[in-house]
Amino acid sequence: MLTCGLLAGCESPVPFHRPGEGPPDGPVVGLGGPAPYLSARPDTDARGRGDPSPGPGPSGGGVPVAPAGGHVYAATGPGMIAPHARGMPARLYVAHGRAVDVIDPRTLRTVGRLHTGAAASRVVPSWDLRRLWAAGPAHGTLVPFGPRGGVRGRPVRAGAPAALYFSPDGRHALVLAHRPHRVDVRDPHTMRRKGSVPLPCAAGYADFTPDGSALVATCGPAGALARVDLASGRVSGTVRLPAGARPGDLRLSPDGTLFYVADPVRGGVWLVDAGRFAVRGFVRTGPGARGLSVSRDARRLFVVGSGTLTTVRFGTRRVASRWPLPGGGTPIPGGMSRDGTALWLADPRGLVYTVSTRTGQVVRRVRVGVRPAGLAVHPQPGRFSLGGTGLYR
Repeated sequence: MLTCGLLAGCESPVPFHRPGEGPPDGPVVGLGGPAPYLSARPDTDARGRGDPSPGPGPSGGGVPVAPAGGHVYAATGPGMIAPHARGMPARLYVAHGRAVDVIDPRTLRTVGRLHTGAAASRVVPSWDLRRLWAAGPAHGTLVPFGPRGGVRGRPVRAGAPAALYFSPDGRHALVLAHRPHRVDVRDPHTMRRKGSVPLPCAAGYADFTPDGSALVATCGPAGALARVDLASGRVSGTVRLPAGARPGDLRLSPDGTLFYVADPVRGGVWLVDAGRFAVRGFVRTGPGARGLSVSRDARRLFVVGSGTLTTVRFGTRRVASRWPLPGGGTPIPGGMSRDGTALWLADPRGLVYTVSTRTGQVVRRVRVGVRPAGLAVHPQPGRFSLGGTGLYR
């Protein structure tokens, strides 16, 4: 009787249904499995669905920062689109010059063109996935626009925004800016600057520690990484890679123990301990290793290099496969398809195409008639966007 009483009081805080029940596009939650994009408190989840603004963070009942089930990418599996993003049309956003071309990934037709008024080189989804930002470091602007088309406001002057990220709790937009080297802390909706954190070097890419308390940025010219504590607004650590290294894009491992840091000069990825913030090793993948993307099952890391696409298994930290890419150049990664079967890439020579994540074969391709400087796939699975290129949790 005591056991039954205890079990009766252990009702799951996450609603789930039996197979065949519930809405067809609703989340399927197995007994004991994580429900990544649902709040653990139904009342706060209901409020969040009616409020277009992001929640106040874990302390205020918003989207929890800690990954579901202790797995960093537990919320980014196949089809795990956040509830408020399910109705958005799947689109490819190709940034080039003073415009962003919008392509339907199903028909490969250009369905729109957004004139940003400034040289856009990156397209970044907002934390709450409800809008996108075109970043143009050459002209120092951030331009907001909607996923269904149309610029949603005037360009925001932002110094020299090399990259745009969002704190895991959704409270801050974090702009990696140059001249001088710093991280600008801005309002995630208006992009009004609230403060800055000086950096010891020029940062170009970033990711976050497992608990979301710190931003880790790479400084290519300096061959170093810098860790910024978000609570204190100070640089809490730096690590310098071996001589000749030039770190670029980085991704946190699924278990949260390592940062995989791409290095196009050394031709591989550095392994940096996320806790001790020290170099642990190096995995050679091929020349020009530049862009990174994590598979939907979080078992493989895709490394985009010069004419090659290499996969590294997180479990063994070894190269699993190496596939040739068309043209031999170094394409720009845009993100995974919703089901994880294809990786979207953009060739600066005017080609956008998908590569099968199983065979490495080019599945579909389309000539865009422009020189792509950035590519974004939207929406993608995840509770929220951390910015950058395809960085979700």
